[in-house]
Amino acid sequence: MRRARPSSRREPTIALINIVFLMLVFFMVAGTLARPMDNDVTLVRTDALEGRPPPDGLVIRADATLSYRGEELASAGALLPRLGTEANPEVRLVPDRDLPAAQLVRIARDLRAAGAGRIVIVTERGLN
Repeated sequence: MRRARPSSRREPTIALINIVFLMLVFFMVAGTLARPMDNDVTLVRTDALEGRPPPDGLVIRADATLSYRGEELASAGALLPRLGTEANPEVRLVPDRDLPAAQLVRIARDLRAAGAGRIVIVTERGLN
């Protein structure tokens, strides 16, 4: 008969590390990362608020067509002469939600190259 080899007793450290890592991820996801709002504050409801773009905003539709105050524009650079004689004017962009980001960046670069100063993107803000 052969003698059985004495097995070396190793501690299952890898399993322990995996469990600790999973617990860390769980508590990071389940924990509160931001301070909760004050319970005494009731937020304003804006369900029935009529939303409309600012009148001086360059509206960019989903197909990248541009309009300013209801008038179609051929290019982003055509907007700056309409804003007046101010050097480096501020430009407000009102992009459509479905406009590709690459198109928005291209239009912003065109405006910057044409002499626009600060470029502000008007968006819809949600809290939920």
